[in-house]
Amino acid sequence: MVVRSSERLRAAEEVVAQLREGLEVVAVTLPSLRVDVVSLASEARYPLVELGRCNLDTAMRLAAVLQGLKP
Repeated sequence: MVVRSSERLRAAEEVVAQLREGLEVVAVTLPSLRVDVVSLASEARYPLVELGRCNLDTAMRLAAVLQGLKP
């Protein structure tokens, strides 16, 4: 099955929106969260999602949230 670039981009944009919404619930903002447009040109089925850089405070809050998810 061939996935068109518009479908690939739409899927990636949807997941970025879902990540942004989910992180907002736990008060974590990743300012560089976006679709990696360079990967759209690759042969991979779907593009990469750029989680980006964040400051130490954001990284610590994200780590705390993830630690809270462990069983």
